[in-house]
Amino acid sequence: MLNLIFWCLLGVNGVLFALGQGYLGTLSGSEREPARLLHQLNATQLSLISAATATATQSDAAAPGKLALETPAVFKCIEIGNFTATDGGRFETQLAPLSLGERQSRHNVAGKVISSYMVFVEPQGSKEGADQKVTELKRLGVENYFIMSDNSPLRWAISLGVFKSETGAQNLLATLIEQGVHGIRIAPRMANSKLLAFQLRDLDAAGKARLDQIKLAFPAQEMHRCE
Repeated sequence: MLNLIFWCLLGVNGVLFALGQGYLGTLSGSEREPARLLHQLNATQLSLISAATATATQSDAAAPGKLALETPAVFKCIEIGNFTATDGGRFETQLAPLSLGERQSRHNVAGKVISSYMVFVEPQGSKEGADQKVTELKRLGVENYFIMSDNSPLRWAISLGVFKSETGAQNLLATLIEQGVHGIRIAPRMANSKLLAFQLRDLDAAGKARLDQIKLAFPAQEMHRCE
C-alpha cells in the first residue's frame, strides 16, 4: 500500500514539474516561448535572433544612405571657359555628340588677349634721357625707333618694332644685340576681347566623363560648378 502511494506522489510531482517548465502548456494558454513557437503558423520557418541583431537590421533599413547609393549622379551646372572665338568653335563641335540641346548655353565674358609683341629700350626717365638714347641708337645703325611719351608705365621708353608673333620680336632682339644695343626688352601688348564661356546643365555621370575627355584638348580652360 505504501508503495502505491509513493508511486502516485512521484507521478503527480512529475506532472507538476512538467507544467512548471512549460512543457505541457498551461490552462490559461500563456505557454513559454519554446512551446508557443511550435503552435505558430509555419513554425519550422521561424528562428530566434538576438536583440543586437534585430537592432542592427532596423538601423540598416532606416539609414538614408542606402537609398542614396541607388540614385544616379547628376551634375546640375558646369561652366567652362574662357575661350577665344576659334577655340570656342572647336569646343562646341566636340560637344555636339552629347546632344545637350537647351541644356547647353554660352555667353560672352570680358577678357584680355595678346595682340602683338613689342621690342623696346627700357624707359630712360625723361625726354632728355630718351633723346640721348636715340643718338646712341643712330650711331649703332638703328633706323626705326619711336619715343613713347604717353602716361603709361613705358613713358620715355623707345619702341624699336611691333610684331604679331613672338618669333618676329625675338629675331629683331637677336639682331639688335649683335649691333651692340643694350637694355632692350620684349613685352606682349594686350587688347580687350570678348571671350566665350559655356554652361552645361543636368549632366549624368557618362556625360560628365565625356566632358572631362573633351577638356583634355583645352588644358588652359578652367572648369567649375555654376548656379
